[in-house]
This record gives sequence, structure tokens and C-alpha cells, in this order.
Amino acid sequence: MQELTNQELYQALAYARSIDEDTGRKMLEQFQLDQTALAQTIFGVFPALVAKENQDMSYLFMDLCFDVLCIFQKAFGPLPPQNEMDFDWAAKQAVLMDAELQSLIQENPMDDKLRAKLQDRFTKRAFEDSPQMGLVKLMNEAIDDYASESPSRVSAIKPTQTMIAVVIRLFDNLYTQASGKAL
Repeated sequence: MQELTNQELYQALAYARSIDEDTGRKMLEQFQLDQTALAQTIFGVFPALVAKENQDMSYLFMDLCFDVLCIFQKAFGPLPPQNEMDFDWAAKQAVLMDAELQSLIQENPMDDKLRAKLQDRFTKRAFEDSPQMGLVKLMNEAIDDYASESPSRVSAIKPTQTMIAVVIRLFDNLYTQASGKAL
């Protein structure tokens, strides 16, 4: 999958920001129908992880996830439905990230050194595995800007940036997998 150019990225972002509430609601409903497991992860599990650091940042995270959904749809077309994907696509994605995601949940018992190592690996992979680095950079700038408005948000910058990079990687993997099946 090719990386979006700056022009494509900004056009897709302008599209995302121009969507009215009713259209946005319909898009989210369709996303939940087409990709149930992915939608639950992106808009349920991931925001809860960010909220453990800061609730405001979890709301921003969900807004940015909507932007990512719109950007991918504008740039690459409609989402492939879950029933057209490999049966276990979502499960495979979850297994790849499970231990690393578990390290982000402080309540989970884990050796501190192992937790730190898994968190670092998770962050590194989240950023390195995404070919959409322009989009990751744009989302990180939005996160930095929002966090700078309140000192209580600063502790949530890294988890929010990591999770948005994961969301971008998941969308990229989804579209790559769908285009591979089409060949």
C-alpha cells in the first residue's frame, strides 16, 4: 500500500473534518457493521487504555480515530466487510499485539522490566510498521497540540500517540489484506 502524499493526506483530512454529524454517525454505524471486531477494539478497548491516563485524551483519541477512518475511506475506498476477510484476520492482529497491549494495563501483574521492554517494543513497532508515516506525524502533532492545553494531559501523550499509530497500522493492514485477496 502506498503512502499518502501530503496533498492526498490534507484533502482526505479536509473531507473528514467537513462531514456533518448525521453523516458521521452513519459512517460509524456502517463501520461497526462491516468491521465489528475492529470497531469494538478501536472505539472500545483502545480509548479505555488511554482513559487510564487521561479522560480528555481518550475523547481526542476517538475523534482522531474517526479522522483516520474517514481518511482511509477517502483515499483508498470503502472498507472491506469483515465477512470478505480471512475468518481469523482480526484474531491474528490481536495475537500479534496481545502481550504488548497487556503491558499497557498497569493493573495486570507483570515484572517491571518486562513491562518496560514490551511497552518500548510496542511503541517502536507501532511507528515502524506503518507505511503511513505522514498520517502518523499529523495525528501526533494534533495530540501534542491538544495535550499542551492542559498539564494533566501530558502523561497521556505517549499512550495516545502509540494507540493512534496502532489504529493507522490496523487500517493499513486491513486494506492491504483486502487488496491482496482481490488479486
